[in-house]
Amino acid sequence: MMTIAALDGDELLTEVQAAELLRVSVRTLQHWRSCGAGPVFVVVGRARRYRRRDLITFCNANTVHPGAKSAVAR
Repeated sequence: MMTIAALDGDELLTEVQAAELLRVSVRTLQHWRSCGAGPVFVVVGRARRYRRRDLITFCNANTVHPGAKSAVAR
């Protein structure tokens, strides 16, 4: 059964959960953070957490539309 928190965009996800949602490795998330790239995150003590809505925003901002001019190398 899905809880209301699971539908909440402000729900904080762990690195593992965020990586699963984006279908990338945890190491990729860590690399993006070290380069100043990737989705925004929240620092909670020594842990890094990701808001579900921020991950969705990141995906939307990186959506490439076929035929549209983009910064992607050709």
